Amino acid sequence: MKKLFKSLPFRLLLGIVIGILLGQCVPESVMKIIVTLRYIMGQLITFCVPLIVIGFIAPSITNLGKNASRLLGFAVIIAYASSVAAAIMSTLAGYALIPHLSIVTDIEGLKELPAVVFELNIPQIMPVMSALVFSILIGLAAAWTNAKTTATVLQEFQNIVLKVVQNIIIPVLPFFICATFCGLSYEGTITKQLPAFLQIILIVMAGHYIWLAVLYLIAGIYSGKNPIEVIKHYGPAYLTAVGTMSSAATLAVALDCAGKSKVLRKDMVSFGIPLFANIHLCGSVLTEVFFCMTISKMLYGSIPGIGTMILFCVLLGIFAIGAPGVPGGTVMASLGLITGILLFDDAGTALMLAVFALQDSFGTACNVTGDGALTLMLTGYAKRKGLTEAETEKTASL
Repeated sequence: MKKLFKSLPFRLLLGIVIGILLGQCVPESVMKIIVTLRYIMGQLITFCVPLIVIGFIAPSITNLGKNASRLLGFAVIIAYASSVAAAIMSTLAGYALIPHLSIVTDIEGLKELPAVVFELNIPQIMPVMSALVFSILIGLAAAWTNAKTTATVLQEFQNIVLKVVQNIIIPVLPFFICATFCGLSYEGTITKQLPAFLQIILIVMAGHYIWLAVLYLIAGIYSGKNPIEVIKHYGPAYLTAVGTMSSAATLAVALDCAGKSKVLRKDMVSFGIPLFANIHLCGSVLTEVFFCMTISKMLYGSIPGIGTMILFCVLLGIFAIGAPGVPGGTVMASLGLITGILLFDDAGTALMLAVFALQDSFGTACNVTGDGALTLMLTGYAKRKGLTEAETEKTASL
């Protein structure tokens, strides 16, 4: 039993269940405390995300040396291809299924969460995208100039970040997830909003699993490795993503899961997982496309034409690369496309934001799990190009 309670998946599931149950029975006075604690824990986790990005990507690039530029280019290409292909698959499914659906759009009657008792703001040292660009530039420059001192400093910084993740972030996550689901349960999102859109959410979730199967199959064929050896370790990362609704906040657990795989090179894990957490949002893109088509049918009486949808998918893939890996990051980054290309008005945009929030956790879980497949492709690419494994700190030590 003691071993079971030490298991991260069990603690995450327990946090979800306890949170839902508490949300149904706690009074407003207690909910104020829970909301405040969730806010503080969220601030702490968010603060650490740029540190994790810098601590893993920058030293990984320096260790890759002259091969870093090629690997970075390949990573961006496969991330973009995955997002666009997922969006096109969702578009085809939308044309086939949406005309036959009967959906009630009742999203009213939610209880308002109480305000936090006090705000303990913990600003990030820099935005996540700034940390990503900084890591890439410093890593590439250090590799090009063979800056050994900088490489050593970055490696030591990675070891420090690993300890922060191990001793602070991972122990806090179950409590953060518990508080998050408590809030969802209290305001009625789980009991009132979810049934109204259960049909499309189930369809979208099925699309997530189909795309993950395709992605891992392609990765297995390309790399010549068994993809099951990767995905079987991703349970904790999937559950964490469901609870946090953020690829960035799930980064620590994703590194841990990928590091346990026997077929992923450790240098590719340190390089790929933090990078893909910020540029690979296949699940969110797939979801947004299907929901946009559904809402267009509901509010405006028709689904956008195939040419419009293809243009939307191609551009959405670009926006997804630049979208922050935070709750709702994809749809917020692409609001210009929704209003400019799909011509949604204020009502359509508001409904899109509300519906997207219902399943954001599952889209994020698809994003995070898909990162393992792309990292397997990176491993296959390194093998095909004859790139030797860099001497990096094993992320499995988490």
